[in-house]
Amino acid sequence: MTAGTATSSELLSVVASRELAGRRTVFAGIGLPTLAASLAHLTVAPRLEIVYESGVCGAHPSQLPETIADAVLITGAEAVLSMATLFGSVLQGGHIDVGFLGAAQIDRHGNLNSSVIGDWDRPKVRLPGSGGAMEVMANSGEVFVVMRRHDPRSFMAELDFCTSPGPDRALADGITPRGAGVTRVITDLGILARAGAGEELRLVAVHPGVTVDRVRAATGWDLQVADEVATVEPPTAAELRLLREDVDPGRVYLR
Repeated sequence: MTAGTATSSELLSVVASRELAGRRTVFAGIGLPTLAASLAHLTVAPRLEIVYESGVCGAHPSQLPETIADAVLITGAEAVLSMATLFGSVLQGGHIDVGFLGAAQIDRHGNLNSSVIGDWDRPKVRLPGSGGAMEVMANSGEVFVVMRRHDPRSFMAELDFCTSPGPDRALADGITPRGAGVTRVITDLGILARAGAGEELRLVAVHPGVTVDRVRAATGWDLQVADEVATVEPPTAAELRLLREDVDPGRVYLR
């Protein structure tokens, strides 16, 4: 098993999991964020506490959940809270280090769209919507986003709709944000990063064989680039084995 045999889902999950090194609590969305958090718990963050929107804290499910309401999430959990307690006390209480989300569109400041593609009244595609993503954005210390597709339709200068506004929009409305908003974006081309409000996302790393010019061409705004762009270490055989055999042997999310 080498990087050359890794699928896009495996690549994104492995690279995203490494970003959780040293973190203590993560609010994980279903899908790739769940894969990344589960793999991180087995590798770079053994003390990581995984929290889910349905109220499950310290999740240790016997198998990967297929939905946020999957009963398997409760098996082995350290606590199961009401959603009101989870959002009102855990999230709004500032107890989440990292919110881990996905989205259909993102802009240069890390604002997210997971509602509609196209015009609100006549959308080309209607998406699931916010769920708890807006609360996660507003109250987590920082937010990581994993994007399956890096192209100008997903990385847009102007979102079709802003579902989850970042701290820049909050400040513009006179609201002091709790956290830094989106600080990491992991894609199939590389990694974008920012420190917080007032900064744009910039390219800090590319996957092997990917050029800076290719990432710029795939981004719908004039992408800033770090002075030194790193090359991401490809998934190791050990990481791929854990992902395939321990984390998602049923290939619930791996494609």
